[in-house]
Order: sequence, then C-alpha cells, then structure tokens
Amino acid sequence: MLCVSPVRTIDNSPGIHSWDQNAALSDSPVGTVENQRRPAMPHSYCSAFLHCVFSTKDRRNSIAPDLRERVFPYIGGIARENDMKALAVGGTADHVHLLLSLPATMAVAKAVQLVKGGSSKWVHDTFPSRRDFEWQEGYGAFSVSISHVSKTIAYINAQEKHHKKTTFQEEFRAFLKKHAIEYDERYVWG
Repeated sequence: MLCVSPVRTIDNSPGIHSWDQNAALSDSPVGTVENQRRPAMPHSYCSAFLHCVFSTKDRRNSIAPDLRERVFPYIGGIARENDMKALAVGGTADHVHLLLSLPATMAVAKAVQLVKGGSSKWVHDTFPSRRDFEWQEGYGAFSVSISHVSKTIAYINAQEKHHKKTTFQEEFRAFLKKHAIEYDERYVWG
C-alpha cells in the first residue's frame, strides 16, 4: 500500500518540502516569502488494492446462485457509495472474494465492516425468508500490487471453476501462507 499525504504545520498551513540553503541562512527565521508560498501537495494519493475474503456463518451454503446475481452487484454499490472501488466481486455458495481499491482515509476494517454489514442488512430486508443469513465474524484482506490486479480480477471471476478442485478452507490457508500471516488453526474458522 502506498499512501502520500501533504505535510501540514501546527496551524494547518502547507509545509515546505524542500530546503533552500539561502532561505536557511537569511535573517528571517521562517525563510523567504517565496518559500512560504510554495504549496505542499494539496491532496492525498493512495494506491491500496485489497483482495478481501470472507465466508458465510459456519461456511453454510447460503449464497444460492439467484442471491449471488443480486448481492454481488449490491456489494459493488456499497463500495461505490463509500468512496471505494470494487474492481471485482465473486464467490461461491459459502464465501465471497472482492478486490477493493480503498481511499486514503479508509481503514481496511471499516471497509469490510461497511460491505459485510450493508450487504447482510440488504439480504434481510430484501429476502424475508433469508433472515438467518449471516457473514462470519472475521475476514482476510491481502494486499495486491498494481501489476497483479488483472490476475486477481480473473481469479475472482473464476471462483466457481476454482472451487471444483479446492475447498474454501484450503484456499484460505494458502492465502495466509502466501502472505506470511501467522495463524492458529483452532481460531481461523470461528
């Protein structure tokens, strides 16, 4: 994740990014007027691509194909409404993968909370017969470099095919190992 923010001083005025030897040696304690007007970077820029993975409560097969057709686009809408970009949303009957681009001001936990909470509420409100629908408590969030975004999108879009050979548990363990995340098997599955 690469984030760049402007430098600000105590009074929230733009900071000075470069050192001007002449200004440092001048009689003025804050440098020349020219240096004081040099603007800092006025915005924050962030390249934060996250491959998020979470399952249904107890990994129940509760995301039937008809629900997937509706809830996956809804998840994309939740992301858009909260200044995130959902580059891909996919999954199977028991879990979801999404590739998110987060704004500089959003924490990973907040992004996942918004997606899971909003989609769960929508399922309950839209499908009264599915009031027992729940997501698991935790999630996985794995950083993705810009050079791997296309591969990650293809992977997410091929979830049905992928899971004909691999279980969700095998897949999730592989993500944890690939990203060097230490875990205790007793606590991974809730």
